Amino acid sequence: MTATLAQEQIAENVLKHTYVLCEALLHNYKHQHGGTQEYKFYPETGRKYHKIIMDANGSRSVHAFVDKKTGEVYKSASWKAPAKGVRYDLRLIKDREWLFENADWSGGYLYAR
Repeated sequence: MTATLAQEQIAENVLKHTYVLCEALLHNYKHQHGGTQEYKFYPETGRKYHKIIMDANGSRSVHAFVDKKTGEVYKSASWKAPAKGVRYDLRLIKDREWLFENADWSGGYLYAR
């Protein structure tokens, strides 16, 4: 496997795991609040990051950033930039499994641990 092919495979897996994280966030929201308000979580891909967007009836905010090449997950600092410090790494099975089980829709899991 060439280095380029390996990098492409990692990028594909990062995007796939980002979608699974979005599903986990939606599941957590529905588990805690039922169907009281329509929330959506989805990635928007930029140059360097996948932004995980939280959309509540058209009111959008950035929930988290995921580095497209490395799978590193960051808390958002603003609409355009992540906060400093990697919170999780989607390439690591332990981090990924913990995220899919424990990520909460409000983002508490993204505060520095």
